[in-house]
Amino acid sequence: MKLLRAYACPFKTNILEKKKVCYTGSIPTAIEGVVKARAFSSRTVRDVGQPTATTHPQLLKKGEITPGISSEEYIWRRKKLLELLPENALAIVASAPVKMMTDVVPYTFRQDADYLYITGCQQPGGVAVLGHECGLCMFMPQARPDDVFWQGEVAGVDAALDTFKADEAHPISALDKFLSKMIGSSSQLFHNVNTADSIYMNLEAFRRAAYDGKVKDFSVYSHEARWIKSEAEISLMRNSASIGCQALLHTMLHSKSFPNEGMLSAKVEYECRTRGAQRMAFNPVVGGGHNGSVIHYARNDQRIEDGELVLMDIGCELHGYVSDLTRTWPPCGRFSSVQEELYDLILETNEECLRLCKPGTSIREIHNYSVNKLRTGFKELGLLKSDRPQNYHLLNPTNIGHYLGMDVHDCSKISYDRPLKPGVVITIEPGVYIPSNFDGPERYRGIGIRIEDEVLITDTGYEVLTGSVPKQIKHLESLLNNLCNGMGREKHNDVTTPLS
Repeated sequence: MKLLRAYACPFKTNILEKKKVCYTGSIPTAIEGVVKARAFSSRTVRDVGQPTATTHPQLLKKGEITPGISSEEYIWRRKKLLELLPENALAIVASAPVKMMTDVVPYTFRQDADYLYITGCQQPGGVAVLGHECGLCMFMPQARPDDVFWQGEVAGVDAALDTFKADEAHPISALDKFLSKMIGSSSQLFHNVNTADSIYMNLEAFRRAAYDGKVKDFSVYSHEARWIKSEAEISLMRNSASIGCQALLHTMLHSKSFPNEGMLSAKVEYECRTRGAQRMAFNPVVGGGHNGSVIHYARNDQRIEDGELVLMDIGCELHGYVSDLTRTWPPCGRFSSVQEELYDLILETNEECLRLCKPGTSIREIHNYSVNKLRTGFKELGLLKSDRPQNYHLLNPTNIGHYLGMDVHDCSKISYDRPLKPGVVITIEPGVYIPSNFDGPERYRGIGIRIEDEVLITDTGYEVLTGSVPKQIKHLESLLNNLCNGMGREKHNDVTTPLS
């Protein structure tokens, strides 16, 4: 009975009385009556399964498909991709699959970047087709009433045309009928290998094209189109970086009173989400002490002992665009002399590599510079006994950076030898990761340090999008010892709690 009353809440009694909704009947009867009653409400807003300017005016302006990105930009993206595609070629891009945690519990859904870039649709179950003849054709899932009851509305054929501005749209059940003809009349076929789906791969026309060697990876073209960001994309990336910076700064302030990897991981995610991020870009790396020397450490289950460093690599996602930054600091508020020696070398490398960022240079060139800089520094500190590359790689096997955008390691088909252009976003992240069993000076063993910044290439050079988070030793120590001391915390045994 309580469940039935819940459905009546949003509607006026007189409207329900006119529709003669029976509250003592079955749930389907009550739902049917409410749905019919809703038709009389002037406040009815059409739900297409994701935010729109009508349902979420606080997020989107009129004409936007994604907050900050208009339908005109999506149409321009499709035209750009069609210009890249060979004549009479067809590209098939399926949405990301739903991945299950258990038999009835899905993991949080994240859309495939290529599908999102082309359509703006944030939902699973669709297949997008790009062709010179059809433009954008979207095949959309068909939700059963029971699915809508349990999971909510989903975008269908009407939304494909009206919301996502597709040139053509069909239900997914008609995919065989329409897509088979499209494939048969095309000379080349491309598809998104990462989201390849049996729903189209099992079509006889697709299998025949694959057998004839006509099927290739679409990402060669999609990554080319996504590599240089538009002004709208740059704005979202600035905002994503700003959220990540504020979240990490608050987490730093939190770390002196809560020196625990799990608590810091929870804190940074909380700070990102409360500022509007939809999710973390990846599981935060919170490596305290020797865990900081594990490059992609993800357990986050250890206390951080007094005097140890903590390395935090974090990023968040805002409307499809991610941030990525790293800082390393001592929660206790003071670097030791040994930690300071290593940190100064990494910071110098970070700052010098940032100054190399400009149009015409490449990630490879910046990386080679960083290797020479760090190798010299490691020798001076006594960490390297020879010039053999494998010895250096024991201390730092990573690249100086990567492209950044809709994915953390964005546009992987673009070579690191490609000269950078205005609108490209990269990371600069020198580091040192010394294992606890390293055959070198004992005082350095188990230390991990990384300083990562997010960098936009501009017409005149670069813009550091993560520059608001301090990285100079004196600034970090001042932050931890002055601001943190005024936060009003006390510890009880093994648990730290705020003062009430």
